[in-house]
Amino acid sequence: MKQITKHAALVAAAGVVLGLAGPGGASAAHGESLEWGACAGPGLDPRQQCATVDVPMDYSEPDGQKIRIAVSRIPSEKPSARRGSLLLIPGGPGGDSLTDPSGKGQKLPQKVRDAYDLIGFAPRGMAPSTAVDCRLDPADLGVTKLLPWPGPDGSVDENMATARRTATACVRDGGELIRHISTANEARDLDRVRAALGEEKISAWGVSYGTYVGAVYGQLFPHRTDRIVLDSNHDPDPTRVTRGWLAAFEVGVEDNFPEFATWASRPGNPYRVARTPAEVRSGFLRLAARLDRAPLPWPGANPPRLDGNALRQTMLSSLYDPDDYPTLAQAIRAARKGTVPPAPESPPESVLQNVTAVGVGTICNDVDWPNSAAAYQKDVAESRVKYPLTAGMPRGPMVCAAWPYEPKEPAVRITDRGPSNILLVQNERDVATPLAGARKLRQALGDRAVMVTVNSTGHDSYLDNGNACGDRTVSRFLATGKRPAADLYCD
Repeated sequence: MKQITKHAALVAAAGVVLGLAGPGGASAAHGESLEWGACAGPGLDPRQQCATVDVPMDYSEPDGQKIRIAVSRIPSEKPSARRGSLLLIPGGPGGDSLTDPSGKGQKLPQKVRDAYDLIGFAPRGMAPSTAVDCRLDPADLGVTKLLPWPGPDGSVDENMATARRTATACVRDGGELIRHISTANEARDLDRVRAALGEEKISAWGVSYGTYVGAVYGQLFPHRTDRIVLDSNHDPDPTRVTRGWLAAFEVGVEDNFPEFATWASRPGNPYRVARTPAEVRSGFLRLAARLDRAPLPWPGANPPRLDGNALRQTMLSSLYDPDDYPTLAQAIRAARKGTVPPAPESPPESVLQNVTAVGVGTICNDVDWPNSAAAYQKDVAESRVKYPLTAGMPRGPMVCAAWPYEPKEPAVRITDRGPSNILLVQNERDVATPLAGARKLRQALGDRAVMVTVNSTGHDSYLDNGNACGDRTVSRFLATGKRPAADLYCD
C-alpha cells in the first residue's frame, strides 16, 4: 500500500486542492464525450483540463445511484503523433493523480508526451470525486496509529482498540459508498473513464498500489489495454492483498536499512551517526528501546511524543527515498541528546480523514482479515524476534480486524490470460514493494509481462529512484511499444 502515513497522504494533499471549475464541473455518462473545463488550484500547467465521469456506486446495480469521478488531462503535445491516452494510476490506497499531468507527467520524455494525452483522476471516495469521511478522532490519525505499531511489550491490545474505534466510525459516518470502495471497482471506474475518453484501448503507468489497480484492470478488461507499465510492484496474492503488503515491510526494511547504515556511517557525512554500519543498526535498536521506556515530549507531533514507535515510523518513512535519509539521522542524533527534531509535516486534517476513509474501504473490502487478537499476537511475537527493526508492526491488526462486513466479491486473481503488453519495472531495494513481491506478480502474469529489475534503492523507480537504464527501457516501451525480449537487469 502506498504507505498511508506518508506517501498516500502527501499525494492526496497535493491532489485535493484541485477543484473543478464551475458548479461541479462537466460530467459525462458512459460512452459519451467528456466536456473539458478549466481546473482550479495552484501551480497547475495552464494546459491541464478537468471534467467528471458519472459511474455506478454499485456495479451490481448499474442503473442505480451514481457517483462522480474527477478526471484531468493535458492533451498530446503533437497531435500528428498521438497514439491515445495514458492513465497515470496513483499509489495508495488513498492517493490521487489529478495534478500528475502537470507534475510527474512533465518528466516524461517528449516522445511520450507527444504520443499520449496524460490522464489523472481521483479514485472513488477521494475528493474532489464523490468523497467519504469517517470523522475519526484526530488522535486516531496519528502517524503511529495508522499503521499497527504494537505496544512496547509487543501487545496488540491498543491496536485492536484502535481498529474497533476506526471501524465503528467508518460504518457510522462513511455512508453507503464506503461499502463499495475496492480495487475491482476502481478498475471498473477506469473502464468507464476509458469509454468516456472515446478510447478503444488505453495505456497506463501505475505506481505502487497503482500496479495492483493496473493488474486488476488488465485482468478484468484485457482487450481494452494498450501499453501497461507497472512500477514498484505488489504481490497480487488474492488471499492476502493488503495484509500481505503490510507484512512485506519486514523484508523491505531489511532490504533497505543496510543502505541507510552504510550512508550513516560514512566518514565525512555531516549526518554520520556511527563508525560502522553494524553500529548504526545496533545503536538504532538500543535507542528505540530506550524511547519505548522513556518517551520524549514532541510538541506539534501526533501523538506529541517521540517514543520507540515514532522513531521506527520515521525510519520506515525515510527508507522510501535515499534523499530522506537525513531525516532519520537527525532524529537519531537529536534523541540521543534527549531532544527532538522538528515535528513531521502533516496534511490538513480533512485530507487525512479522506485518505484514511478511502484506505479503510479499500483494504477491508478487497479481502477478509482475521479478527482474532490472539492470532495477531502470535504473529507479532514471531515477527519481533525475526525482524527487530519493525518490532512486529507488519503483522499487526489494522482496522479490518474489526470490520463488520465481508467483502462483496473475492479479490481478483491475476493470471497469464490476456495480451502480452505489460512491462514491470522494479528497484532491487524497495522498502514498500520489495523485489520478492514484484517477482510474484511477474510470475502470475507469465508471458503477458517482462520485468526490468533496477539496481537501485528507494520506492518508485521510473523517472524517480531508478537508474538511466531502467528509465530508457520504460520510455522506449511507452513511445514505441518495444520491450526487452526477456527479463532485464539494469545495473
